[in-house]
Formats: sequence, structure tokens, C-alpha cells
Amino acid sequence: MVERTIREFGQIDILFNNAGIIRRATVLNLNEEDWDRVMAVNVKSVYLLSREVIPHMQKAGGGTIINTASGWGLAGGANAAVYCASKGAVVLLTKAMAIDHGPQNIRVNCICPGDTDTGLLREEAQQLGVECSRFLASSGERPLRRVGTPEEIAQAALYLASDASSFVTGTALVVDGGGLAGTG
Repeated sequence: MVERTIREFGQIDILFNNAGIIRRATVLNLNEEDWDRVMAVNVKSVYLLSREVIPHMQKAGGGTIINTASGWGLAGGANAAVYCASKGAVVLLTKAMAIDHGPQNIRVNCICPGDTDTGLLREEAQQLGVECSRFLASSGERPLRRVGTPEEIAQAALYLASDASSFVTGTALVVDGGGLAGTG
């Protein structure tokens, strides 16, 4: 995929690592297969794709990498042990990559969305056995009193990809309607 992109476009300026799955469970009722799958999709994919793209960005004189983490990568959540662990890993991987690759003019940041009306949020409701509309309504219990939209998360990614954020690297940009505002 990376080589094809280089052949067709000449270089890669922006990498948006935007993958994620969730398994709602505590460590006691989570099986090892689910742990490995969530960690592979949520963390290992960021590592693998970044490892392939960074050399091309270095040759081009820079670039920007945006990783999708989560508010639960900054503050834990109930029945979400592996999801929280994986998204916390993305936050710290982002910071480490920003330190390592800033000297090559590669900015690395992550977005930490709160509840956003996507298939992932609906899958959570199903895993928890909660009716979807009730789950979405309870997800909207934050200062802005609603669930986010995919377009709002995309706007944050566009900001991090643009020159408007040219002095921003190593940050975890929280986009959650104020959900984490009252935490630690």
C-alpha cells in the first residue's frame, strides 16, 4: 500500500492511523484472543504503518502523522480494560514518535475522541446489551449534551494535518464535548 502510494503520488505527506475496535470486558472476563486482536488493530497497526511511512517522510523532508487514540487512552473506563490499555499505548507511542522524529520535521499527534456516533459506538451498545438509542442518549451526558459526529473528528484531523498546527507535535488533542473536562 505504501509503495503503491509512492508510485502514484511521489510522496506521502500525511499519515492518518485511524483504526480501532473495542471489546467491552474487564481483565477477568476478557480472553487472550480478544486482548491480542484489540492490541493488534489499535496499536500494532499504528506501529507497522508508521514504520513503513516514516522513511519516505524523512526522504521528503518531513510530514505529519495523526493517530486516533481515545479519551479512554487518557482516563480509564469501566468494562474496557483492553481498549483503554490500547488507546493509552497509542497516546504514549505518539509522544515517543514525536520526540524521535521531530528532528526530521515529522510532526506526530493523536486525536482523543469521546463518544462519536459511529459503528464502534453502536457495537459497544450491543456488547453491553443496551438498546442503542438509550446508549447513545447516555453517551451524550457531557457538558455539550450530545454525542460527537465523525465530521467533527475529521475537522480535528484536518487541523493537525494542516499548516495551522505547524508548531504542534506530541500532543493528544481531546475532542469529546467536554467529557474529560472534570477529570484529574
